Amino acid sequence: MPDARPLKIFLIAGEHSGDALGERLMPALIEETGGKVVFAGVGGHGMEHHGLTSLFPLSDVAVMGPLTILRRLPLLRRRVHEAVDAAVAFRPDVVVIIDSPEFTHRIARRIRRRAPEIPIVDYVSPSVWAWRPGRARKMRAYVDHVLALLPFEPDAHRRLGGPACTYVGHPLAERLGGLRALDGRPLADRLGLDPAKPVLVVLPGSRHSEIARLMAPFGDTLRALVAKAITPEVLVPVVPSMHAHVEADAKAWPVQPHIVEGEADRFMAFRLATAALAASGTVTLELAACGTPTVVAYKVDRLIAPFLRRILPRNTPSVVLANLVAGANIYPEFMQEDATGDRLAAAVAPLLSDTPERARQLTGLATIPARLAIDHGTPSTLAAEIVLAMARRETT
Repeated sequence: MPDARPLKIFLIAGEHSGDALGERLMPALIEETGGKVVFAGVGGHGMEHHGLTSLFPLSDVAVMGPLTILRRLPLLRRRVHEAVDAAVAFRPDVVVIIDSPEFTHRIARRIRRRAPEIPIVDYVSPSVWAWRPGRARKMRAYVDHVLALLPFEPDAHRRLGGPACTYVGHPLAERLGGLRALDGRPLADRLGLDPAKPVLVVLPGSRHSEIARLMAPFGDTLRALVAKAITPEVLVPVVPSMHAHVEADAKAWPVQPHIVEGEADRFMAFRLATAALAASGTVTLELAACGTPTVVAYKVDRLIAPFLRRILPRNTPSVVLANLVAGANIYPEFMQEDATGDRLAAAVAPLLSDTPERARQLTGLATIPARLAIDHGTPSTLAAEIVLAMARRETT
């Protein structure tokens, strides 16, 4: 007879992006089990909406930046130990850690030492292909299966000696058709954009530190474009918490931007854009999914830059997600001291008109949907299938 006991799943998210993944995973687990599942762990409002009572507020551990982490270190340590104690006491069929490796992996290692019989699934691979590749092999000691959001990550784990790893699909995979068909004209009409001008979407990042480092060179880029007699309409999608910061810094730009908020306007801006100038990060994959020609820049603190150069694998062809997914350097990237206004403008300018550079990017971006595609189902259902197989101790 089938086991009538509900499966017990302990979920641990460490920031809001993980909560968003957990929010989609939980309904898939409920559906796949016919509702015979009980959840415990750590999450935010999205996961709580599907029945999780979080051990503590997600805001306690969703912190970024070394200084913030140092200030919160006693609380973070306490929350790690509370999560481990709760997981072991819950005696789950499986533990799922979701993203935020600096937080969730600390918990996973301690659970493995205290309760080695509990399977542990990592939903979102750390970027072992870009930073600290030795982490992959170390993960084998406390992670049984990795659910990858990027199609090249299973090969990376095999090459680096990491745990079993399956590409379950990026959340964008569920939206590719809709994104490519999205019409940006309602946004253009609402903002009163000049149809005779190209549209440049500028994305300096979503964190205060990123924005502080990139607003000036992005302003220099616009200055250099104006000097070339190119004056685009400029759109800057922002998260609400960064609106005032971006607005204040943009006053020094030679072209005053239209600042927009919200996911709908963000993706309409991407589709409306002739080209984009973006900070390196997940946004490059969103732009690629929308088919937007882009130039990528990134700057880190000068004290951190030499350390990052040392830990970056020498054979890494790019640190831009869109390029790694495409398997080709479609988006030009300018890092650290190379991210100057003149250099960025020289790369952006050809993308704002009908040129061979723009045509090459569009041809490369046309491959992205097929590379992100999954064989069946959705990313959440594929992830749920593997989580349940691990919970039931089935071969995956």
